[in-house]
Amino acid sequence: MSETSLRDVRWIFILLAAYFVLQIGVRLATSHSLDLDEAEQAFRSQWLAAGYGPQPPFYNWLQYAVFQFAGVSLAALSVVKNLLLFTSYLLYGLTARLVLRDKALVAIATLGLLTIPQMVFEMQRDLTHTVAVFFSASIFFYGFVRSLKQPSLASYLIAGIGIGFGLLAKYNFAILPAAALIAALADARLRPRIFDRRLALTAVVALVIILPHLFWLKDNLHFATARTLEKMTASGHASYSMQVAMGIGSLALSVISFAGLTVAVFAIVFGKKLRAAFAARSEWTGLLERMMLVFVIGILFLIVFGGAAGIKDRWLVPMLFIVPLYLCLKIEAAGAETDEAFRRFMPVVAIIMIGVPAALYGSVAAARFTGHYERLNRPYATMLGNLRQQAEPAAILAGDSLLAGNLRQDIPGVPVLSVDYPGFHPDLTGRRPLLLVWLIPPNGGSEALPPDMAQWLQGNLGASAPGMSVIDVPYFYGRGKDSYRFGYAWINQPG
Repeated sequence: MSETSLRDVRWIFILLAAYFVLQIGVRLATSHSLDLDEAEQAFRSQWLAAGYGPQPPFYNWLQYAVFQFAGVSLAALSVVKNLLLFTSYLLYGLTARLVLRDKALVAIATLGLLTIPQMVFEMQRDLTHTVAVFFSASIFFYGFVRSLKQPSLASYLIAGIGIGFGLLAKYNFAILPAAALIAALADARLRPRIFDRRLALTAVVALVIILPHLFWLKDNLHFATARTLEKMTASGHASYSMQVAMGIGSLALSVISFAGLTVAVFAIVFGKKLRAAFAARSEWTGLLERMMLVFVIGILFLIVFGGAAGIKDRWLVPMLFIVPLYLCLKIEAAGAETDEAFRRFMPVVAIIMIGVPAALYGSVAAARFTGHYERLNRPYATMLGNLRQQAEPAAILAGDSLLAGNLRQDIPGVPVLSVDYPGFHPDLTGRRPLLLVWLIPPNGGSEALPPDMAQWLQGNLGASAPGMSVIDVPYFYGRGKDSYRFGYAWINQPG
C-alpha cells in the first residue's frame, strides 16, 4: 500500500485509537472487580501450559506474557484486550482499502464493525477468547485478500500466522480458512493463488504455531472438547427432527442477532441504494458470498450430523465479521453515490462510540439506584483486605475460578487454587495459614462450607472441615446498606 493510500485512511485509525483508549479508561473507572473471562485470565496466569481446558491457549499465553512484565492487574487485562481490538480494526481497514476504491466506503466498512453488537459491546463487556478469534481472523483475512490481490511471500506468511493464532484462539476458527480456500478454488481467476508454491509457507507457519498445543490436545481431546460439545448439543430429550429444527432455528436467530443491526444501520444510511446494491455483483462480492455459504453449510452439517442444537451468535465471529465489508462491496459494485450516506453514517458512529462506554459503566453504576447488582459490583478486593487484617494467607483455596481470579489480582505473590479447576496443584507443604473463601449466593444461599471444598480438603490435605465464618462487605455502587456475603475459614496447615 502506498503512503498516499495510508494517509487516506489514517484518520479512521486515529479515531479508533482514541475510542479504545476511552474504553480502557471506562473499564478502569467502572470497577476493580473482574468478570468471568477476566478472572479466568488472572487465575490461569499462575502457570504456563500447552492447554488449559475447553478453550485453546492463545489468549492465556498472551496475557501470561504481559503479566510477567507488567504484573497482574486490571490495567494489564484491559490494555491487552483493547490493543487486540484496535489491531483487528486496523487490519480490517487495510483489507477494505485493498478491495474498495471509494475512501468513504473504506471508512464505513471499517467503522461498520461498531454496529455489530457482539463486536462492540460483548467483547468489551467480558469476552477474551472471542476477541482472540476476531484478532486472528483479521490477520488471516488481510493476508488472504492480499495474497489474492497482491501476492507475495509476506502475504502468505501473514495468512499462516492468522491461521496459527486462530486455531490457538478457538477451534471453530478452522471453518474460516476452509471456507476461504473453497471459495477461492471455485473461481478460475483466483485458483492459481491457491496452487501457488508459497501456500506451503502458510501451512508450515500455521503448523509450527499450533504444534505445542497439538501435542497437548492429542492426550486431552475429551477434556478440551467435552464442555463445548455439551453446550452445543444440549437439546434435552428432544427427538432428532426436533433437535435439527432447534439447531436451524438457533442458527437463524444467531445470524439475525449478529448482523441484523448492521443491516438495519446500512438500510437507514443508504436507503433504496442498499436494496438496489443487493443485485450488484463483483469478483469480491462473489468470493465473500461463497465464503459465507460454505460457513453456513458447515454449521448445518454440525446440526444435522453432529447433533448441534444451540448455535450462539458469538460463534459466528470467525465468518460474519466480514458483513460490513461485504455490504460496502455490494454498494460499490452498484456504483452508488456515497457522500450523503457517509454524512448520515458518522452520527451513528458517534452515538455508538459514546453510548457503548456509557452503557458499560452505567450497567454497573446504576445499581445504587436499581438494587440490581452485576458481578462487577461484588467487593472482592475489600473482602480480601478485611481478611488480611486477621492473618496473611500463605495460600488461598477459592470456591470457583471467578473468585480465584479476583483474589489473584490483589495478592499475586500467593498461590490461589480453585475447587472447580484441578489442573493447578502447587505444593502447599509448609504454606500456612491456608485461607478458604467461597461465595454465598444472595437470597438465602447456604453459608456452610461447600461440599466440594470439604472433599478437596479431605482428598488433598487429609483435613476435616474447619470452623467457618461469614463476612458481609458493601457492594461497589451499593444501594443503602446492601452487601455481599462471603464464607471463609482458616487452616493452619502442618508443615
